[in-house]
Amino acid sequence: MAKLAHAQWSSKMGFVLAAAGSAVGLGNIWRFSYMTGESGGAAFVLVYLACVTLVGLPILVAEWMIGRRGQKNPINTMAELASSHGRSRAWASIGISGVLAAFLILSFYSVIGGWSLNYTLGSVIGTFDGQDADTVGAMFSELLGNPKALLIWHTAFMLLVIGIVARGVTKGLEAASRILMPALVVLLLVLVGYGMASGYFGEALSFMFSPDWGALDGGVVLAAMGQAFFTLSLGMGIMMAYGSYLGEDVNLISTARTVIILDTAIALLAGLAIFPIVFANGLSASEGPGLIFITLPLAFGNMSGGTILGLMFFLLLTFAALTSAISLLEPVVETLEERTSLSRIGATLVSAIAVWLLGVAALLSFNVWSDVLFFGLNIFDFLDTFTSKILLPLTGLGAIIFFSLCLDKEEARKELRLDIYDFTLWNLLAKYVAPLGVIVVFLTGLI
Repeated sequence: MAKLAHAQWSSKMGFVLAAAGSAVGLGNIWRFSYMTGESGGAAFVLVYLACVTLVGLPILVAEWMIGRRGQKNPINTMAELASSHGRSRAWASIGISGVLAAFLILSFYSVIGGWSLNYTLGSVIGTFDGQDADTVGAMFSELLGNPKALLIWHTAFMLLVIGIVARGVTKGLEAASRILMPALVVLLLVLVGYGMASGYFGEALSFMFSPDWGALDGGVVLAAMGQAFFTLSLGMGIMMAYGSYLGEDVNLISTARTVIILDTAIALLAGLAIFPIVFANGLSASEGPGLIFITLPLAFGNMSGGTILGLMFFLLLTFAALTSAISLLEPVVETLEERTSLSRIGATLVSAIAVWLLGVAALLSFNVWSDVLFFGLNIFDFLDTFTSKILLPLTGLGAIIFFSLCLDKEEARKELRLDIYDFTLWNLLAKYVAPLGVIVVFLTGLI
């Protein structure tokens, strides 16, 4: 294994919280629970867990191992590992696509993070109090149509990200995760407690966990596979970058299981926090993104204690967005820091300014640049579609193929701490099952 060459996580717990923070994002707060309720309840959860185990886990471990072996940014790691194993340095393209994906995703993710900041303030000053559905819906439309307001909140969110990432691995990423992740869990548990007292908790449990095997079809299985892949921050260069800060003492497989359990548990808790509120107010649970920025503000504005609950919820949303955002900026910063003469602070500023500028284009796509289209999509939707349907699957596929074909199998077995029998099963997953799953997700996304 390569000699440890740069910053390291101060502890396994710090790394686990940072990796889980990267995995826990806005999608965990609404998308996973919504998909669970609409796609067979417990049946969907079981399919999702199977997909995480068979597809997500091998790729997560592969990206961590590649990063730990290389001890550099994703591009240099792929190039140098390939060269040391007698392979073409063209494998660096996998690192390039991962870093590019993180850069592009953060540009529009920061815009959404700005929305959550805006709604946090709105909850504090009582913007939603006593409003009807049309008014709350109009508020969201007015926000999207106001480029100055979007710019302010996008900028504010990026400044928070810069402030954390510029401080480095232990004082920035790890320290923030140690605060934000426990705070996120506490907020979730308080909201779940409120849901249990609302009188509609049983309805929420039924919505999410009653198995409906008849709802399972090919589309649901593909959705579960896609969610399993994307929820773990795979294919974005993040886990390679995080892996590069790992010491040899961390057991990759058991740590990956811990991260997956935390990610899934938080997603399920989010559903148990959200849906009792939705059902108690006679609202629809099938609103997608509108559930967060229209349906729930309507509920909070018309319930006893809604101001406090709304504030807690949008703080939760902001924390989830922030933990993912700092992880998205990290591979870009690490790459600039190691491939240029820039300091950590300089690399953070240059990266963040570039991300911010592209984010400005994304937020303008909702208003003054709404007629600027790429392949029929506005800038925001194009960035989302290009990264989720093309860059992420291809990067994840490249990483697992490199792991399976290029790394020495005996060294990998020892590093994973597996006996011959278990490693044979692992190799089967990594060489055949996981790549096939990613290919299916990729091809389905293009149809």
